[in-house]
Amino acid sequence: MIDQESIRKLREMNFSEMVEILMAQQQDTEILMEPFDSRLERAIEYVYTCKHNNKIARMVNGAKFRFNANIHDLMYEGRSLDRHMINELSTCSFIRNHTNIILQGFTGSGKTYIACALGKAACYNQIRTLYIRYEDLILKYEEVKNDDTRGRTGLAKLINKFSSIPLLIIDEWLMDRLSEEEAHFIFEIVERRYDTASTIFCTQYRQSDWLERLGNDTHAEAIMDRIIHNAVTIETGEKNMREALSKKYLF
Repeated sequence: MIDQESIRKLREMNFSEMVEILMAQQQDTEILMEPFDSRLERAIEYVYTCKHNNKIARMVNGAKFRFNANIHDLMYEGRSLDRHMINELSTCSFIRNHTNIILQGFTGSGKTYIACALGKAACYNQIRTLYIRYEDLILKYEEVKNDDTRGRTGLAKLINKFSSIPLLIIDEWLMDRLSEEEAHFIFEIVERRYDTASTIFCTQYRQSDWLERLGNDTHAEAIMDRIIHNAVTIETGEKNMREALSKKYLF
């Protein structure tokens, strides 16, 4: 039987899962009859699975998804979504290829849910992901810009934060028009992410409207140039998923 000192050392090394499985094995006479190698393999597999699942849970929690979405729960009936494309994107190969995704559609068409489902798939593949609303991203910029104690260093840290995340989901993209300073901030992020990371943009606006909403200047052109030429565009359609789901649960 494992002694208390060994239990203490295992817990100190953050191997509480090993303590759990060893103590469970001691209560199972059939497992105790197995060779040592077999019991060790069982213990290692248990500890690995626990730590892996805990890591995934932390990544999902840290991503701050709007919805607890799952790629297998997507509704395709009455929508123009390409099931094969969505399933291919859920393998996360687009992240490894540093490809962007543009989810374009009307309010309620399910853009955010799809983005969160793909984001969760990324977490399951141990790819760090972050969800943020466009307005909140701009608010973070304004807070740092107006904080005299942070100065340029604070702004640089903010840009680095959003530039270094392998998968960034920006919801409600271009909901508000940008000022020149805000456009420069967004440009710095997309410039650093270009060909090094992937971004999912959820937007109501077609690309023909982007230039105006970005400020219709050189920054606007530069931002679009770094997004659209390496992006997969998915039309989420006109079906209001909120209405469809509410009817489903009412009847």
